[in-house]
Amino acid sequence: MKEIKIGLIGFGTIGTGVAKLLQANAGLIADKVGAMVTLKKIADLDVTTDRGIELPPGTLTSNVADVLDDPEISVVIELIGGYEPAKSFVLRAINNGKHVVTANKALLALHGEEIYPAAAAKGVQVLFEAAVGGGIPVISAILGNMAANNFTTVLGILNGTCNYILTRMTQEGADFGDVLKTAQELGYAEADPTFDIEGVDTAHKLALLVSLCFGTKVDFNAIHTEGISSISSADIGFARDFGYKIKLLAIGKRTGDTVEARVHPTMIPVNYPLADVDGVFNAIRFTGDFIGPVMFYGRGAGMDPTASAVVGDVIEIARNIIAGVSRRCAPLGYRDEAVTTLALKPMGEIEGKYYLRFSAVDKPGVLAKISGALGKYDISIESMIQKGRSAGESVPIVIMTHEAREKDIRAALEEIDTFELISEKSRFIRIEDNLE
Repeated sequence: MKEIKIGLIGFGTIGTGVAKLLQANAGLIADKVGAMVTLKKIADLDVTTDRGIELPPGTLTSNVADVLDDPEISVVIELIGGYEPAKSFVLRAINNGKHVVTANKALLALHGEEIYPAAAAKGVQVLFEAAVGGGIPVISAILGNMAANNFTTVLGILNGTCNYILTRMTQEGADFGDVLKTAQELGYAEADPTFDIEGVDTAHKLALLVSLCFGTKVDFNAIHTEGISSISSADIGFARDFGYKIKLLAIGKRTGDTVEARVHPTMIPVNYPLADVDGVFNAIRFTGDFIGPVMFYGRGAGMDPTASAVVGDVIEIARNIIAGVSRRCAPLGYRDEAVTTLALKPMGEIEGKYYLRFSAVDKPGVLAKISGALGKYDISIESMIQKGRSAGESVPIVIMTHEAREKDIRAALEEIDTFELISEKSRFIRIEDNLE
């Protein structure tokens, strides 16, 4: 039986999972591919730590060239993450005529426009199923079964750390800082959780999804990105009162030749399927012109689910090698010349409903002043809650608006925050309650 040899760069949690899976299911993979898929070399700076797996002598190396420059290795798996040296390693593998599998969403979000043409020039594949949603087969579905659809929306809960924190805050009334500390203790959050809690990790994934769904290049730095560190237990409680949950949502929408790409805390109705995605789970929801709304759900991270996605990409490439074909599908699913650059809609022009929270001194006329300022900017009120009365003290006033433009919301709040009766900076959260 033919043998296809693999090289792995990065022997951390996911790399260990990949090695274990390739060993444990070697016979199954051979039956499905028609060839033995063998892990020949693993490159990592640490070649002494016990990962709980027995490897053939000579498999581990601290010299990445043993993977990148070995003519017997057909596929290189990159699992070190980050921008450099991952980018240099990937481009070197491609230049040497090797196919690449990666889980590195940050690398592709920022440098895909350099990596994809390099792969095309060499006639090799770059696959990255594990970069979005861990073991959830999202990308293969976009490129395969759903490829005939024009997509209008893609929405996702794409970061398990943030979803775990918001779930605990919602279910227990806990404060953000306390839940973050617990998440770190449980291993759900990094020691430095900035990329997760500030939405950067989610934005990396959204950049890939928008490119795949809408066939457009995306400037990652132009994606509006907010995290969850400013969400309070008060916001969670008021959302519940209005029939909503707060989720960190990745939102991509296409209207004509314009695309929205934004990441921010979002209120969604409690009876929507996305609202039931709790804990460390992820979900991605698409709307296509023929397939309609479709949602994928599962674990978005972890050793085993992510290893499953990585090895799935390896199997796809191995099958193509056996069949004598290469680059049957471009990385984004479109012919290279068909990928466009659609205009990104400015956040100020986004229209939707908004949750507004004010901290105002409890005195006569304060509501009239707030509503007057909102009306000045064509913002109409749908409903309102004022909890508690304490004459002369600050109390929360919460307003849900009808459809409004974001730049009008921001202008109104900037004016309202100058009022003497307003004691704290006003807060707003966007609402998505029409997901069709």
